[in-house]
Amino acid sequence: MESLKLFIQEHMAFKKQLVELAKADVIKTYRGASLGWLWALIKPSITIFVYFFAFSIGIRASKPVTNGDGVTFPFFLWLIGGIIPWFYVSEMMTQGTDCIKKYSYLVTKMRFPVSTIPTFVSISKMLINITLTLVVILIYCLYGHFPTVYYLQIIYYMFCQFLLLTPFALFNSTLSVISPDYGNLIKSLTTAVFWLSGIMYDISLINNVWLRRMLRINPVTYICSGYRDCYINNRWFFDPTKYKSTLGFFGVVLLMWTASLFIYKKTRKDLPDVL
Repeated sequence: MESLKLFIQEHMAFKKQLVELAKADVIKTYRGASLGWLWALIKPSITIFVYFFAFSIGIRASKPVTNGDGVTFPFFLWLIGGIIPWFYVSEMMTQGTDCIKKYSYLVTKMRFPVSTIPTFVSISKMLINITLTLVVILIYCLYGHFPTVYYLQIIYYMFCQFLLLTPFALFNSTLSVISPDYGNLIKSLTTAVFWLSGIMYDISLINNVWLRRMLRINPVTYICSGYRDCYINNRWFFDPTKYKSTLGFFGVVLLMWTASLFIYKKTRKDLPDVL
């Protein structure tokens, strides 16, 4: 509780700077490029186009997906519904892990609390995620699938992402300052997390019950499948069939916050010297 109180106090004291630094982070990431921050949209858009070509033109075996109401969606739509939130996850696993090193001057040359750095980096990546989500909704509309009331819970799943990945970045970026090998390990696991999160395949179709349960423990699976519930499955996050997944997800979130605040409390005074 003492660590949480300190965390909140530091954020309240610098709440105005967080938004400005988040916007600056987007600009800084793509500084020097002619198109600037637009690359934040162009890069994932190219990925989306590649998947469109692969699954709509190249790979004819990709079967359409039918929801519980009997409405059929092209596999491409099912895929991008879950892959867009992944872009935010992958950014927080790579750039989020290095964020304290990247902004070390805020710690060494200014009296700026370390705990706020992963937060404004997470906000900057969320701004991009929101824009990409709007692009996905537009693509669904072009295919004739217009927003429904279930789209309202996209806000809930965005909040879940932020709630999970902000302490995740704080935990990883703190340890990566102390041990560069740890940071390299987390970034090398990005591909493994991608393939173990049901982004390219439907976990519910796996025959092995135990393997299916193990994969569902992954909180990224909960988020990506949740977005698809908004776009395709027309299922609320409080649906009785999802209560186990929801409890498991927030259990991981609680564990992540506890671990990150503990590590931050133990290393807060030593980080400026290490940097």
